Amino acid sequence: MLIVPEATAQELVSREDAFTAIESVFAAMGRGDAYNFPVVREAIGHADALYGFKSGFDRSEMILGVKAGGYWPGNADKGLTNHQSTVFLFDPDTGRPTAAVGGNYLTAVRTAASSSVSIRYLSRPDSKVLGMVGAGHQAAFQMRSALEQRSFERVVGWNIEPSMLDRLAEVAKEAGLPFESVELQDLCGQADVIITITSSFEPMVMRDWVKPGAHIACMGTDTKGKQEVDSALVAAATAFTDEVAQSISIGEFQHAYAEKRVSEKDIVPIGAVVNGDHPGRTSEDEITLFDGTGVGLQDLAVAAAAVKRAQETGKAQEVEI
Repeated sequence: MLIVPEATAQELVSREDAFTAIESVFAAMGRGDAYNFPVVREAIGHADALYGFKSGFDRSEMILGVKAGGYWPGNADKGLTNHQSTVFLFDPDTGRPTAAVGGNYLTAVRTAASSSVSIRYLSRPDSKVLGMVGAGHQAAFQMRSALEQRSFERVVGWNIEPSMLDRLAEVAKEAGLPFESVELQDLCGQADVIITITSSFEPMVMRDWVKPGAHIACMGTDTKGKQEVDSALVAAATAFTDEVAQSISIGEFQHAYAEKRVSEKDIVPIGAVVNGDHPGRTSEDEITLFDGTGVGLQDLAVAAAAVKRAQETGKAQEVEI
């Protein structure tokens, strides 16, 4: 069994590696070659923690595994990341464990890759303004990856705590782009691409605020009750997601679905666009909206990439079990 520690995974898996892995697994899902198993996510009754499992099987790449982990809100006070996870891979032919991979960095980079796939396939090629809603730990990963997809000329940002926007200003500076803190409604009116990455339980981005032709990647809603955009915006946009079943149950589309503003047939799996089975954006004025709920197959794909790189570079640790 191979061990790929957290630091090694971060050293070896680039944003490009993550993008390629996520694009590939979305395509496999679109073809029906890969599928996720039901998610388990529970409050454990200790340390205010949420803990769970995401798992699946990609037949095309022969990747089988599970990510175990969750959210410990008190970790920041201990100098640790609040989100903690580990990915375990198994041999599909025998069920034997083949690898254990540190999953914290990989979770962040695969989430960013997911929104970036949507930006590459759904946003207008002439998009110039990137809008960032939220400035937590994940936001910097989202922004770096997004900036590689289009020739953005500037970035606007909003966060409920404005001082945290310094993180995004630094990323913009690295990219040589101007950054401006703006009010949320102004952000929506300016941005060609909007990424929402918050923990909100009420809509923040409203239908009337978003300009024609915008692309929105909603990346923060992964639990029942959470919501980042209003249902009217979901109904007005062309809706895409990583997995429809998860989107309408714990993702951004859960509210519009419950209100019968959208049905399952109205929501397009992003894999269909990657595979060329759906055209994606069909007009310059169309608003496209991607709900990145975060599925287990994404974690397995980037973990497999980490294992491959570790084997190629001789940095995987091998143990007998």
